[in-house]
Amino acid sequence: MNFRGFATLTIWADDVAAAAAWYEQVVGVAPYFETPGPDGRPAYREFRIGDLQAELGIIDRRYAFPGVPSTAGGALMHWHVDDLEGTLARLLELGATALQPITPRDDGFATAAVIDPFGNLLAIMHNPHYVEMAGK
Repeated sequence: MNFRGFATLTIWADDVAAAAAWYEQVVGVAPYFETPGPDGRPAYREFRIGDLQAELGIIDRRYAFPGVPSTAGGALMHWHVDDLEGTLARLLELGATALQPITPRDDGFATAAVIDPFGNLLAIMHNPHYVEMAGK
């Protein structure tokens, strides 16, 4: 096996267009890719975000795998942010629901988490290792 990094983080939404519009406000870029469903509504939209151009995909919940819960849960991926307090405040202002307040961790790490308006976990952190790796 040769794991080289995550390729695409995907989340579910009942309304892909609304979720993509919300995430566009959060990440500050428009989706670069879209696939329509058979009814013409967006079935998938994808963003490239940040220093590594990480991919975030939003999939219409109609295409969820059998047994996928409709409540927030599962793996938690933290996005590095430089301003943890400001980013958390902005997410809440945009309609996210607080899940975990800013929580200091060891060695300069701190995390926080919300549930987006579409029922997905969204975690953020200030990560000194990321800053070192990114050279900023």
